[in-house]
Amino acid sequence: MGKIANICALLLFSIGSSFSQEIEESILWSPDIRLEWSNFKGSVPPDAVPAATTASGISYKYSANLLHHEVDLDFEVSAFFYPRESWYKPRVCDDNILQHEQLHFDISELYARKMRFQLQRTAFSKNVKQEIRDIYREILKELKDFQDRYDWETNFSRNKEAQQEWNARIAEALERTQE
Repeated sequence: MGKIANICALLLFSIGSSFSQEIEESILWSPDIRLEWSNFKGSVPPDAVPAATTASGISYKYSANLLHHEVDLDFEVSAFFYPRESWYKPRVCDDNILQHEQLHFDISELYARKMRFQLQRTAFSKNVKQEIRDIYREILKELKDFQDRYDWETNFSRNKEAQQEWNARIAEALERTQE
């Protein structure tokens, strides 16, 4: 019997930052918590073009036991919002932009659920550590592509009709994938 244990906290951000700062303050995604502008505590970069930036991402931790060539995996995958890395321009931001930023966080939760689903359905080998990393990397790539598509299709919340379509689409996806 072998024991493989590992804890990983890897994060995807729309902007770069130091790891220790993210750990200090974060908001775990919950259907009962909606972002408010007061949650955005980061400094606006002097040359920033966007009205706001949401730093959100996925982290995971797991332990794996190898017994008789079968891996028993215990894991936790979570979506977080990072206040100190998120910022907004008060003079140009409104409720529509806040909803747009909330959806970035909600999309992170959708991809956390996707990773949970994939981990539950994967038969791992004794290379479980690398296999989980590979799943995580693929989920992050898909998440980034989806976030980019969301921004492009909504024109960063400026296309109000497209924004409303995305609001409904993500709400439906969250409802459909409840755990």
